Amino acid sequence: MFSVTEMQTFELFSVPHIAVLLMFAAISFTLIYFRRFLKRYQSFIKGTLFWMLVLSEVSWHIWLVATGTWEVGDLPLQLCSVSTFIAIYLFLKPNRKAFYLLFFIGFLPPILSMVTPEMAYQFPHFRFLKYFLHHAAIAWSVLYFIVYEGYRVPRKAVWTGFLMVNLLALPIFFLNLLLDTNFFYLANPTESKTILSFFGSGVMYYINLEIAALLVFFVTYLPMGMLMKRERLNG
Repeated sequence: MFSVTEMQTFELFSVPHIAVLLMFAAISFTLIYFRRFLKRYQSFIKGTLFWMLVLSEVSWHIWLVATGTWEVGDLPLQLCSVSTFIAIYLFLKPNRKAFYLLFFIGFLPPILSMVTPEMAYQFPHFRFLKYFLHHAAIAWSVLYFIVYEGYRVPRKAVWTGFLMVNLLALPIFFLNLLLDTNFFYLANPTESKTILSFFGSGVMYYINLEIAALLVFFVTYLPMGMLMKRERLNG
């Protein structure tokens, strides 16, 4: 379960992969549809998500160090780690503007990462469990803030969030050049076959990244815009 070399037989859309996707969808539906009933357990849900995020990030680095596989490229500077830190901060201290960024990078991107994961290890390896629990917890945290704490995102945040991500990506780009890393996947696509594998190379890769990011932002905002419109009509 914790071996570096064993259980590297992950298959895209295999039974375990589809099972975790269905579990994620079922729990997401439960958090939304049964929100009035679950409201009484809000503190428990909040604490569970908080510790899922903390333990996912910490256990990942403990495993890397314990197995002697930690590298500079494992620094917590990927998009999921940034989302994790923002979510943990929000659990400790409410901040509407910080949520705007989490909303765009912490909901649809983790879901897409679960659909086409950068994964070699099969269930029930630690890496498999950690990967899917971690990404699911990020997306569930976004749902939690919207459904249970009433966070909302204005339409203009699509552009400010897009700008913030680009400002964040700029130093990451040069850090990748300095350290020969691939944070934010700005140096090249993932090693395994994911959505990024179809983005081409060179300048086209970056153009497609920008287009995809903006598209993700707009698609992510659609249900939020519909929710806010319905609330205005009912309010």
